[in-house]
Formats: sequence, structure tokens, C-alpha cells
Amino acid sequence: MKRTITHLADGRELIYFDRRDDADRSAIDRRVLDPRPVASELRYDPLTEEWIAMAGHRQTRTFQPTGSANECPLCPSSDTRSSEIPAHDYDVVVFENRFPSFSGNFGTYMDVGGLSEVRPGVGRCEVVCFTSEHSSSFSRLSNGQVELVMEAWADRTAELSGIEGVEQVFCFENRGEEIGITLAHPHGQIYAYPYVTPRTKLQLAAARRYSMGNLFADVLAAERAAGTRVVAANELWTAFVPAAARWPYEVHIYPHRQVPDLAALTEEERSAFAPLYTAVLRAFDDLFGVVMPYISAWHQAPVRQDRELGYLHLELFSIRRAPGKLKYLAGSESAMGAFVNDVLPEEAARMLRSRVDHY
Repeated sequence: MKRTITHLADGRELIYFDRRDDADRSAIDRRVLDPRPVASELRYDPLTEEWIAMAGHRQTRTFQPTGSANECPLCPSSDTRSSEIPAHDYDVVVFENRFPSFSGNFGTYMDVGGLSEVRPGVGRCEVVCFTSEHSSSFSRLSNGQVELVMEAWADRTAELSGIEGVEQVFCFENRGEEIGITLAHPHGQIYAYPYVTPRTKLQLAAARRYSMGNLFADVLAAERAAGTRVVAANELWTAFVPAAARWPYEVHIYPHRQVPDLAALTEEERSAFAPLYTAVLRAFDDLFGVVMPYISAWHQAPVRQDRELGYLHLELFSIRRAPGKLKYLAGSESAMGAFVNDVLPEEAARMLRSRVDHY
């Protein structure tokens, strides 16, 4: 793998990840761009003990261009059009988000009164372009391309973990208009948070109270032993629907070896992940014969605390519950955080497993 660092016209960092050592990455960004926005501010909610980012500059981000490669800012540049990627082709690209929720470009932050503390939204947000092919998807990537994406994820996890003030690194993909994506090109994002996220804090608190070993490892072992909710498995990874799934179609994918983050995976583990994951994604799309909207979220251990408790795993879920029907977060879920699932996990696992078996 070749890794090339360059910069865009407004100073943002861009990194090419290439299979070929002779890839030419000398193209420069010829656009004239506005100055980079000031970082968000964080406000503390004393009732939930959570930090909320206020990022008003994100209102101006690109929203649903025509969908063609001619308008897409994530497609390669051409002789007549400049995009976020100056090169005329690429394998995998990572660059700093033009409209970040967190960054190091600080402004001034005033006391807002009440019981809320205010501090700068230190951190970093990056975009990961999985392929230069605008009409493709993660499920259609070759095993080698998935491995290259994983190399990029691991590289960025290690680099972002070293930034002062960063407490957790989150790699994820939002896919589908129903999820709320603003760009159709196959891509994901990476957030380097200045705090440990609420979901991670809950999971680690449960793991800390668990006295019989590692909670994540025991959940994996129990699901493998039960077998009824296992969707796919190989020697190094297992994909299963959790017994208490919140979403109609939800799959968790665990490596069999406990590691804190993506950077700790071996080359063999990254290779074994690729065919299993793409098979699960294709099974999602096969369920109802339509493109399945989903969120794919890597859960990694925090950067500076509880790393011995953490267990890297992927959580993949869709809001589609039936053909033409979506699972909306209504009163119970949105207001109370109390989920009601319309699909039995065992039935979801059976349906997905029958389709994974075709690949």
C-alpha cells in the first residue's frame, strides 16, 4: 500500500491510499475556497450528562446534488471540473470534512448561562471515499478494495487517537436517502470525538460491572453456542443478530480475538473480514429486492480509558422493516429511548442467513 499526503486549496489534509507504488498524486486543488469554518462549541446537558455539539456552519453543506458524477464532489476531478479530490482517479481517499462537527480551528466561546458548561469542539472529522466509482456501493467492492479501506480505517484510527483532546475515534457509513445521506457516492466518515460517546459509556459501564470475564467476549461466545441468530461466520469473525436487537434488521460482527480497535487487527483478520461483511451487505439488499438503507458503525475502545474492557465490533442496522415500510423513531424511541422492535431477532437472522448462504 502507498500512502500519500497532500492538501486542498483551503489547507485541509487529503490522503490517498493506493495499491500501486507508482500512483501519481501530484495533482493540486485549483479551486478558490472560502476560509475554513470555526469549530463547533460543545454544550453540556446536566440532566443527561452528555455533550451536545453546536455546529451552525453545517447548514451550508452540500445537500443532495443531482446524483450524477458531474455534480458529485466525491468523484475524481477532470480537466473541466474540480472536486474535493484533485486527482483524475483514486483507489481510496480520506480528507478533512469541509463542514466538520469537530476541528482544531477554534473561535471564541461565551458562557450561555443556566447549568450548561461550554467548551470548544476540539477534534477532527474526515470523509472516507471507498471507491472512485460513483454508482458502486460497499457491498460491490472487491475483497482487495475492502482490505484497502480497512487499511485506511486503521491508519486514521491510529493517527487521530494521537491528537490532543481526542477521546474516541468512530468510523461509520450512512447509506441511503432514508437514512438522511446528503451525497450518494460510496463513502463513510470518521469522527474523532473530544469525549467518550454516550453509547460507549453505557456499554463499558455494563462491562465494568460484569464479574465473570469480558462481557463482549461472553456475548459472542453465547451467540456462537446458541447458533440460532448467527448469520455468517468464518475462522476469525462471526456475524449475528443480537437477542435484544433494537432495529428490524440488525447484525453485529465480532472478531474472535479481543482487540481494542481497528489498528490492532492483523492482516489475516482484515482479509477474513472482507468476504463475510460484503456477503452480509448483499443479503441486506436481497431481503426485499430494493436497496437497503443502513448505518454501519465500528465500536472501538476509547483512546485513553477502559481499553482493556473494550472489544472492537461492528454494528450494522437498517430502518427498513418490510417492503415499502420504514421503522420510524417515534415517541417511545425518540423521547424515552425505549425501543420496540417489529421483527423477532430469530426471524431476522433466519431471513438474512438464507441469503448469505448464496454467496
